[in-house]
Amino acid sequence: MSHILIADDDVSILASLRLFLKMEGFKVTTASNPAEVEYFIKSQDIALALIDLNYKLDTTSGEEGLTLTQKLKSLDPDLAIICMTGWATVEIAVEVMKSGAGDFVQKPWENERLLAIINAQLAIREQKLKNLRLNEENKTLKQQIAAIDGNDLIAHSPAMTNLLATIDQVAKTDINILITGENGTGKSLLASYIHSISERKSDSFVSVNMGAITETLFESEMFGHVKGAYTDAKENRIGRVELAQNGTLFLDEIANIPLTQQAKLLRLLEEHQFEKVGSSKTQQADIRLVSATNANLEDMVTDKSFRQDLLYRLNTFVIEIPSLKVRGEDILPMAESFIAKSANRYKKLAPLLSEDAKQQLLSYEWPGNVRELSHTIERATLLAQCEILSEHLMLKKTDANIESKVIVEEPNGNNFDDMSMDDIEKSVIETRLQKNKGNALDAARSLSMSRSAFYRRLDKFGI
Repeated sequence: MSHILIADDDVSILASLRLFLKMEGFKVTTASNPAEVEYFIKSQDIALALIDLNYKLDTTSGEEGLTLTQKLKSLDPDLAIICMTGWATVEIAVEVMKSGAGDFVQKPWENERLLAIINAQLAIREQKLKNLRLNEENKTLKQQIAAIDGNDLIAHSPAMTNLLATIDQVAKTDINILITGENGTGKSLLASYIHSISERKSDSFVSVNMGAITETLFESEMFGHVKGAYTDAKENRIGRVELAQNGTLFLDEIANIPLTQQAKLLRLLEEHQFEKVGSSKTQQADIRLVSATNANLEDMVTDKSFRQDLLYRLNTFVIEIPSLKVRGEDILPMAESFIAKSANRYKKLAPLLSEDAKQQLLSYEWPGNVRELSHTIERATLLAQCEILSEHLMLKKTDANIESKVIVEEPNGNNFDDMSMDDIEKSVIETRLQKNKGNALDAARSLSMSRSAFYRRLDKFGI
């Protein structure tokens, strides 16, 4: 239901328009002067303003209405505006359009024509908003595709088949879901799968890596901002919450949200409302929230680094995704899928897995889980010709009681003479992640890097 604001100093006109538009299914608010109009535009989510050009100063010049139109456009560039007056001239009509109005109506009006103009302006506004959303979605689309590229949801193991049976029941509800599990187990992929079988599947799935958002940009990234909200805000921006309207918002690495910003997320979950940075207008949020973490949020609550009331909102239903080492039946099917996708990416024939390579894949502990398997197979596919041999996997053989890991040495010798700086940096980061059992925060600390800098490198290298 579109919300229309009618502004006129004639009570009978307000009453007539209010009755007519409410009968046509619109939500209607009325104002009798420019000050009231500005108040409602600032405080309410209004789609269209139908405003008179003349109020108390005079009855014919239209100056008040033109000034008001310009002011409203500065307050809300997306607002559809229709001006009306009983003293219409060509000159006034031209000025109205220049000031930012979408159309012009002369009093007395014809209801059918007025309704057609209103519907046309609302349609134009909706198309503009859709274009803005598409632009924002396109900016993040490649990143989201890269995050799940090459990762099919394969479930042959009892651990995963039981998990998916539970998810099939829960996904069709609108309850908030918290996905837990070790780093690299496929939490992002599972969140996407939940959306794909939910009632919201026809709308957007918006993924946000909370570890990659700095504290100062949190509100702008999540809720958007209006032009001029701060120095670099040169245009309106739609936030991730608004992009996910009617769909699913996935907050990955939720443990990394700064404590100072957790209250803002809590309000979104409790009241389903938010404001853009620089705007006092409250907007409604109709989203389904899925979040994920490899951290122990209960411990963080005890340490007072995570709000308990926020945790209660997030973990309405908790799904723990198992590590790859307990999903033995999934390893070879996943490897075959990764081979096919990697071969297609590098435009070569897909090599076969040798028996030795299969045995090595099955006996390895996979501390980096599915992500490590994906990277291992991609590298092996690139190196192999017709068949992937055990040496192509580059996995270190260890005793059963020693944690296995990929052979990647830190650059303290001459092992990286033929590698680029990016390759060296990527290898070091992968090594530290393995040493810290996939815990990104511990790995960042071991390298004396900030959380945001570390996550930027993870995104850069696709780790």
